[in-house]
Amino acid sequence: MGFINPAPVPFDVEEWKQKPHLERVKPLAQDWGINGFGTPYAIHVLYIVKLIGFTLGAIAVIGGTTSGLGGISDFNEWWTNPIVWQKFVVWMILWEILGLGSSSMALSFRFIPPIGSVIAWLRPGTIRLPPWPDKVPGTAGNRRTILDVALYAGVLVLGFMLLLGDSVDQTADSSLFAAGRLDTTLIALMLGVWLALGLRDKVSYLSGRPELYGLLLIAFLFPLENIFVASQIVLVCIWFGAASSKLNHHFPSVVAVMISNTPWNRSKTMKRKLWKNHPEDQRASGFAALAAHTGTVMEFSLPALLFITQGGVIGTIAVVGMVIFHVHITSTFPLAVPLEWNLFMIFGTLYMFGHYGEVPLDTLSSAPLLVILLASGVAVPILGNMRPDLISFLPSMRYYAGNWATTQWLFRKDTGAEEKLDRSVKKSAPIVVKQLTTLYDEDMAEIFLTKALAFRAMHPHGRALGGLLPHAAVGGQVEDYTVREGEFLCGALVGWNFGDGHFHGKQLLDAVQEQCHFEPGELRIITLESQPIQIQRQQYKIWDAATGLVEEGYVEIKDMLERQPWLDLAYGFPVHVTGGGGQEEPTLAPQHRPATPKTRTPA
Repeated sequence: MGFINPAPVPFDVEEWKQKPHLERVKPLAQDWGINGFGTPYAIHVLYIVKLIGFTLGAIAVIGGTTSGLGGISDFNEWWTNPIVWQKFVVWMILWEILGLGSSSMALSFRFIPPIGSVIAWLRPGTIRLPPWPDKVPGTAGNRRTILDVALYAGVLVLGFMLLLGDSVDQTADSSLFAAGRLDTTLIALMLGVWLALGLRDKVSYLSGRPELYGLLLIAFLFPLENIFVASQIVLVCIWFGAASSKLNHHFPSVVAVMISNTPWNRSKTMKRKLWKNHPEDQRASGFAALAAHTGTVMEFSLPALLFITQGGVIGTIAVVGMVIFHVHITSTFPLAVPLEWNLFMIFGTLYMFGHYGEVPLDTLSSAPLLVILLASGVAVPILGNMRPDLISFLPSMRYYAGNWATTQWLFRKDTGAEEKLDRSVKKSAPIVVKQLTTLYDEDMAEIFLTKALAFRAMHPHGRALGGLLPHAAVGGQVEDYTVREGEFLCGALVGWNFGDGHFHGKQLLDAVQEQCHFEPGELRIITLESQPIQIQRQQYKIWDAATGLVEEGYVEIKDMLERQPWLDLAYGFPVHVTGGGGQEEPTLAPQHRPATPKTRTPA
């Protein structure tokens, strides 16, 4: 790859364009296996510059707005003050909810503009997705109103008041807390407005990462001596929750895909070891599984040592191990780019377990706070892993697990369905193909978007999505449709995307249909729910924008693991159909290929 230009594709583009869908996916998946996405190095440099700005900005703002602290040059003298931790949490919330952190810029398929959140959420008329519109009064509807804009702006205003305002209670007896604390009244107001925002729009609410930063804000409401152990518990719950969710068959593929995309590792020999027999057998190898499980063991054992050793030599070793763990994740530049989150976890490790690792556990004196911490940090992830249809993967803490809800959208080619979507929906940015054609030609735009499908297909659930395509296409004719990854459509349509298929499923389809009025068969989507941790299958549904449910059923995890990302160039994936909408299929263009028979099992 070059510094400015993406890596050249390993095939003749004109020939590639004429091939059917699976044959277009295959060479891109094979190329990813040893070359990654092919991102220009300039993109990685831009992310590094952003991280430097993020870090220096946090130090300058926190030090410069708080009495008793200092400037960047004095950071080593004041960074351990408790007010610094509190203000850094608020900095993180604002950074993320403005759209500057996770899911920003090119590695999240955001090109023009490079962010979306604040652009979409301060504009009435854009799409919002309430979590329980039929249960919570006053939250129905899918268009952003002045109220929604005010709630989002309210979170920002209160956050900046906390961040830029001076601390309070600066006359505290303890020298440790001499620089004071955040105003608990403002914290309570911010939490209340943030919650109200969440009842109106789950996307903007979750973008601020309430399962981490929101929980820490709640801890800041309690007597300040609770801050250390409470924060330690929150961080340990994040690590344990993430590690627990990786006890599945999906995670080795995640590691193989991430490592193969690492910009600093150019060894094709090592990357081939990630796959069983690259390029023809591109399933995750035993080497990839070993790397994945080694990371999981680290994510279980090192946080446990951090919490129970309370400093000492073993505690120091665990601190170093967790810093290396997050540095490695950051260095891979994973798609969705939660880079600032990893820096926060590194700082939290050094702060709470390095400097304050010896704080006695009994300094957590509030029983109600402990109950809140365990309910959010333990009970919610357990429920989310057993009933993933009920809870987002973020509070479920399935961050890198590979077990995510996903979707793919099928747009009828001969009706201009995708262009209709772009014209008709009020959104934060043009759809991704339009963004890309501003930067590259149409061929390169299609290659990028098909490579996104190849990325998905290299994960087990992506093979199921590919196998379901003829079930979704009218008459089984996949080539009559343009297939798009729902994740990247979501970013343009709702302002933020971060691996949660609940953002771009049936609810978003209904919101789009309200504005676009697609005809039957013009737009269909496949929604594949996450795997419940106790069941080795995933539920799917296929929806038509105009007519509703087309088909539902399930796919087995073992069948995903046996297939190649390109399904051996045949739509023979075992699908267990348990129901359907009962409507008659629309009559469209003549069929070009025979439809794939559907396997049906009793409901």
